[in-house]
Amino acid sequence: MNKSFDFSQYSRQSVKGILILYIQQIYAILKVSWVLIFFIVKDFSKVSKIGEFYIYAGGFLLLTFFLVRAILLYRNFKFKIVDGHFILQKGILKKTDTSIPFERIQNINFKQNLIHQIINIHELTIETAGSSNTEISIKAIELDKAKALKEVILESGKIVSNTINTNEDKPLLKVSVLELLKVSLTENHLKNLFLFLALLVGFFQQIQQIAEGFGKVETLDGFIEQSSSALATSFALLFLALIFLIIIGFISSFVRVFLVHFNLSAYLKNNAFEINQGLFTKKSILLKKQKIQTITISTNPLKRLIGISYVTFKQAVSGKINTKKEKVIRIVGCKNNQIETIKNSLFTVSEFKDLEKQYPDSYYKNRIYIYSFLLMAIVYVTIIFFLKEYKILFSLALVLPILLISIRKKVQKRFYKLSKNYLCVGKGIIETHNTILELFKVQNIKLTQTFFQKRKDVANLVLQTASGKITLPCLTVKEALFLYNYVLFKVETSQKEWM
Repeated sequence: MNKSFDFSQYSRQSVKGILILYIQQIYAILKVSWVLIFFIVKDFSKVSKIGEFYIYAGGFLLLTFFLVRAILLYRNFKFKIVDGHFILQKGILKKTDTSIPFERIQNINFKQNLIHQIINIHELTIETAGSSNTEISIKAIELDKAKALKEVILESGKIVSNTINTNEDKPLLKVSVLELLKVSLTENHLKNLFLFLALLVGFFQQIQQIAEGFGKVETLDGFIEQSSSALATSFALLFLALIFLIIIGFISSFVRVFLVHFNLSAYLKNNAFEINQGLFTKKSILLKKQKIQTITISTNPLKRLIGISYVTFKQAVSGKINTKKEKVIRIVGCKNNQIETIKNSLFTVSEFKDLEKQYPDSYYKNRIYIYSFLLMAIVYVTIIFFLKEYKILFSLALVLPILLISIRKKVQKRFYKLSKNYLCVGKGIIETHNTILELFKVQNIKLTQTFFQKRKDVANLVLQTASGKITLPCLTVKEALFLYNYVLFKVETSQKEWM
């Protein structure tokens, strides 16, 4: 045990935490009131001397209030370890005491955002499996103290923690900036473009509010209308706008990949993967193999062309919670030999040899065709009926082939392979996702049928794991019952621990 710190008595975070808490409060108020501040600054010259005094006094009192609150939050935030429990006391007016037994702790995470890096401290978060939010967040703690706290909790031997790699081991994977560029070129640029446009729309709404404050709404609307008319009547401008959007899509993909996965390195240890990555927010994750619920290997045509894929590890979360990003760990830019190394370290890959892919019943394909063509018919009929745009029918020459190819790809990529101990499930349209699950980690299994499925003698099989659910759609009832009984048998007879 680390004897450098005595955690049996209440301990506080670093005094630098006051600065972190203070900045967080100021940022939160600026985020929701920057437009109001802009109007105050814009008309500041029109304010009387008394008004100026009240503005300065109000700002000073507000900043002082945040400083006092940050100091009180710091002083009242205390933690200790007693009898295998992490105990936290916090609050100002409403004080709370939290006690978490070691066996409930799933992760201990080390993070550093830009401010943490500047003042040389870390944020430490302690999470439990199935919680929707982080149980404990220590905003500012010295690295030595954080490591000592982690070491004490790790003595329970039942949790996974984040650590910072200090050894000289050769990494399983190390991704350079050039390789990150290759990864970004193979990303879903359309998705990133939509995110960018959503941010742009939000920013435009703020500009409208500012224009209203200046009384220039008509000028702004006239400029937009004039620009839209010029864009609609000029093929060259339309072409340039399309090129601009494509470039924005590529740039936004690269920026996102670069910020999240900068300096990505992965180490394979005896019983864990250590993953380090991040630019402004550095993260170091030690992912125990025992706690990995599923892995998903994903690729697309561009990734296959340059010989890379990405691997997603999923840890335990509540069955009703699937948005906790910290529970989903992704390694990008993996080459085929690295993927095989990861698979061999987790599974008995030889079990998958010579296994044939099993596909859903033909009802699955027919259902997709019916729903897709029905939706397309509704869209086209609505456009023709309300807008009288009969020329839209010419687009069917492009839409129909794309739709047919997409359905064909979706059906081809939906399969499963069942071995003695594992289940591999495939899906996708443009991208291909293959998920591997150890059968004994299934928590719940159910067989579902709609009215129409009963008539066709098919059913869906839903496997619930601690990281989410996996669905096998439209299997024959005989096949679904066999899988249902076999998975139950593997779960009930297994003596392995997965938490």
